[in-house]
Amino acid sequence: MLKNYSDDKTKLDGMIPVRQLLPFWDDLTADEKELVLNNAITAHYEPGQLLFGSDGALCLGLVAVRSGSVRVSMISEEGREILLYRIGAGEICVLSASCVLKQITFEVHMEAEVDTDVVILGSGALNILMESNMKVENFVYKLTAERFSDVMWAMQQLLFYGFDRRLATYLYNALAEYPDGRIKTTHEQIAKNIGSAREVVTRMLNRFADEGIVELQRGVIIVKDKEALKALAD
Repeated sequence: MLKNYSDDKTKLDGMIPVRQLLPFWDDLTADEKELVLNNAITAHYEPGQLLFGSDGALCLGLVAVRSGSVRVSMISEEGREILLYRIGAGEICVLSASCVLKQITFEVHMEAEVDTDVVILGSGALNILMESNMKVENFVYKLTAERFSDVMWAMQQLLFYGFDRRLATYLYNALAEYPDGRIKTTHEQIAKNIGSAREVVTRMLNRFADEGIVELQRGVIIVKDKEALKALAD
């Protein structure tokens, strides 16, 4: 569901208002702030719903997450997917503004992982702000550089690291979200996130289990030896 932000300027429960989402808000003129409020829209996406990509908008604009989580990935012609990065509440993605950022020549897919609410500043308004306000332009290009760093890290993992190391790195990083060591996920979800096949993930997880690093349960992977997992990831 899309809604004009100018009609809904109050903070919704548990969500971040647009003024706090945009780091450059205080650097905008009164007219530029009005431009943002008149052109920003709020949108809600259900889990698995596409925000941007082959079936989504051609040029969405700047996307700021108010609540929830969005996965940003690349998908090959054969349907193979690799997770590039995630954006959560309070974070922004500009790779969805490819028509504004002419240097972006590859397509990303943005998909809601959970119920997600976002503020979208359309590409037209974003382009005007970048041309009129150097602070906005600097912010957008700095954020683009940071995201490309995430993309290069994902490519490095895929191209140069063995699968055991990639899987160990994924599980070790997941401990930040599941500090009790009980990672709630499926083999299929892991395969989707690291660009592999479910059968390959299952075989490697079984090897980790045989070595006492993890314990496998339905829908849960329990990390039994964090130090051994970290050693594999390093």
